Amino acid sequence: MRNRGSPRERESQRTKFTGQVDKMVASVEVRVARCGGSRINFIEPIITLDSRFLLCASGDEVHVYSTNTEERVHILQGHTDLVTGLRLNPSNHLQVYSCSLDGTVKLWDFTDALLIKTYVVRYKIFSLYVSKNHAGTVFIILPMAGNTNTESYQLVALHLPKTTGPEVEATEILSVLSDVSPIQRATSFGRGGEFIASANGVQLTVYFFRNQKTYRRVGSSTDKKGAKNRFTCVSCHPKDDCIATGHEDGKIRLWQVQLRNFNQKKEYTYSTDHWHHSAVNALHFTPEGTELLSGGVESVLVLWRYEASTKKDFVPRLGSAIDHISVSPDGSLYCTSHRDNKIVVMKSSRDIAAVIQGLVKGVYNDIRTDLLIDPRTKALVCNGKPGHLQFYSLRHDKQLYNLDIVQQEYIHESGLHQYEVTKAAIDAQGSWLATVEERQENAELDISLKLWAYDETTQSFQLNTTISMPHEGQISAMCFSSCSETTMLVTTGQDGHFKAWLLANSPNAQDEGASWSCDFVGSYHHRKPSRCCFSADGSLLAVSFTEVVTLWSLSSWELLVTFSQPPGEIRDLCFGRLSCSKYLLGTTTKNLLCCWNLLTCSLEWSSAVDVILLQPDPLSENVAAFSLTSGNVDLFVFKPSEPRPLFSQKAVCSGSVRRAVFAPREEMLDSCDESTQWLNRSQLYFLTERVELMTFCTKSEEDQIMASSKQLVIDDSVAVTPFYLLLGKHRKSQRETQDTISNQTTARMQLPQGSTTIRELLHTPAHVLPSASFLCNMFVSSLLISKSGVREDGSCREEEMESENEEEAAEQESEGEMEAGVQGPTVQGFMTELTPQLSKAQERELRKLRKTDFSWVGTLLDS
Repeated sequence: MRNRGSPRERESQRTKFTGQVDKMVASVEVRVARCGGSRINFIEPIITLDSRFLLCASGDEVHVYSTNTEERVHILQGHTDLVTGLRLNPSNHLQVYSCSLDGTVKLWDFTDALLIKTYVVRYKIFSLYVSKNHAGTVFIILPMAGNTNTESYQLVALHLPKTTGPEVEATEILSVLSDVSPIQRATSFGRGGEFIASANGVQLTVYFFRNQKTYRRVGSSTDKKGAKNRFTCVSCHPKDDCIATGHEDGKIRLWQVQLRNFNQKKEYTYSTDHWHHSAVNALHFTPEGTELLSGGVESVLVLWRYEASTKKDFVPRLGSAIDHISVSPDGSLYCTSHRDNKIVVMKSSRDIAAVIQGLVKGVYNDIRTDLLIDPRTKALVCNGKPGHLQFYSLRHDKQLYNLDIVQQEYIHESGLHQYEVTKAAIDAQGSWLATVEERQENAELDISLKLWAYDETTQSFQLNTTISMPHEGQISAMCFSSCSETTMLVTTGQDGHFKAWLLANSPNAQDEGASWSCDFVGSYHHRKPSRCCFSADGSLLAVSFTEVVTLWSLSSWELLVTFSQPPGEIRDLCFGRLSCSKYLLGTTTKNLLCCWNLLTCSLEWSSAVDVILLQPDPLSENVAAFSLTSGNVDLFVFKPSEPRPLFSQKAVCSGSVRRAVFAPREEMLDSCDESTQWLNRSQLYFLTERVELMTFCTKSEEDQIMASSKQLVIDDSVAVTPFYLLLGKHRKSQRETQDTISNQTTARMQLPQGSTTIRELLHTPAHVLPSASFLCNMFVSSLLISKSGVREDGSCREEEMESENEEEAAEQESEGEMEAGVQGPTVQGFMTELTPQLSKAQERELRKLRKTDFSWVGTLLDS
């Protein structure tokens, strides 16, 4: 049975839907935002002076992590393009410089996430360097001026103007080196900034700032033994004239720099160390220069003893290839950045202190499984490191845990055929997980279907059933039934069959007797199935065979109806939800979006749209469709019952959208606008061609985020912390006259018991608070008594009596105190009238009179 609908009806519905998409203007309330998952291993991370925080670039943001708790403390937002460099400010250890491809250098206060100043350069910046010997200047790598070749770069010195505004044009640029590599690890400062070394290809260039001369050493790409001599990284010794270079053949060379004769072949010397079997990816000297750290694809950190290279230590099994190495300024922490988007922080004693894991992008920077949402943890589930699935928290932008699917050690060697996880599915209750792993070796294909049961005790999935070669060809699609009464999994294969796998004995995943078996095998006219999906109530199964869609009854496995809408093979297939459950949607490879009515078994409407991805919202009737137009991806959200889009936005991203998923919100939004209602229950996430995780958020959400992270104005560069609120500002001038003696002598403010600031102080995490050394001066000042009670008349009286003897001075001091107690508070302008001043002679006579012995008067009176 085939139903295409009348030509007039199809054309009417197609014109109506397409016209609405073209005419509808994107709502300004909904914006595309990067929600996380960016590369944190793109550039070298840095550790602060006190080793408490780690800063790393993440897309166009800078993330600040605690080295003790691994928690993200702050996000530095302000750049509009990829961040390419991070350096601590040599003049202020609480500030950090960042550069970006947006052509700006920004100065931040990372302890409070405050943007201090923006220096506009107006050129793409690829790397950033600083030196203590060059205050007020940073060194950046820019494209060569007037050169259309994007592979030519230069190192320049950028003078940072001192202005009061938050943004300033930085135009004073002085060229230092030309023909340099844009990679950050290919350039390094030596001896605290006396010279700079840069490697590019087989050329090593050294520039000495003292005599402003450049020396180059150019070698051959291979030597007589066939070794690969191309430079991969550079690190300079902090105290000696030594440059360490890494090479593609795994060798490390230590060059002894001589100021005048570095470019003379016979005047320079170098030694060679070799341990790495492949290219050396990273080198870094410790601050004292006693050790040289190196890393590569072996996932091993090698620690070489300086001037004793035969003695070396190893930190093995770090999990992935090392791309960057950094060391804290005090040398107490080492940091390695890995290819699986991970940062490992270890102590100098080789103990692991923290592991910061970002979103893993798969073996070849690819995610082959669909994006899934775990119903229990609300985490994003997709490919992780080789042979694993990762559970990634979208809310906290951090990985929760990895699940080892293949359960085999991955060997980092090109050309070696290893198992890869290609498909994954989770049932609606989160009790069962299905995975498919494949290995292609020559013409043989090895496939395994694994069923994993959720274990409440371990809070993870445990392997329950393994099915070897479930299909004779590759598995093209897989999904679980949404029915809660029975647990069923359907797989479609390139062998021309789809199979239904049923959980036998007990539907409870905790039952030890739970097992899976094949319940039905179906096919249709020897066609290859491509997509499958279940209806919302779990009573129907839709399977597409090239351009034909078939509907099957799960109770009897009877073929109920077929739909065909040529031309083009079916690309995506999904049922409507809730009030739209009577509709079935499908997209074809020939730019056609179709909607079938299951009650009338006819085509409801169709539209000529090149939909590359169709994603239904499980909590509403909405369906999101991504279409490709002129190299850009457009989004429109609609309900199957209405051929009118609820929301449309042009140019969501460039390239293509590879995966998408609706994630349920923890708290529903109360938006009443029609263009934003589709985001009330769920949030749409999608993965771009560059494997960047993006989402859509409303303006109200952004305002709430900005309000929660809004920074307070600080005074005298003191951080606004609970300590600051507790002690208050103690530098205010006296604005009111004190009327009582207690007000004169007591200026200490008493906080009430149970103060909210005290509660905030006690409940604030310790790693967020600044160290006590920053609060010492303010705390001591709060304990001191104010000097407002000292008056000018008292100070003048003390100056006049300095020439008297000690006894007279003591008497005068006590007399001054008595007079001060009698006088009480004084009022400016009336002091002379109330307290007449005595001359010096009168004061001396008065003191002599006081010293006279008048005891005889008492004896006389007694007699």
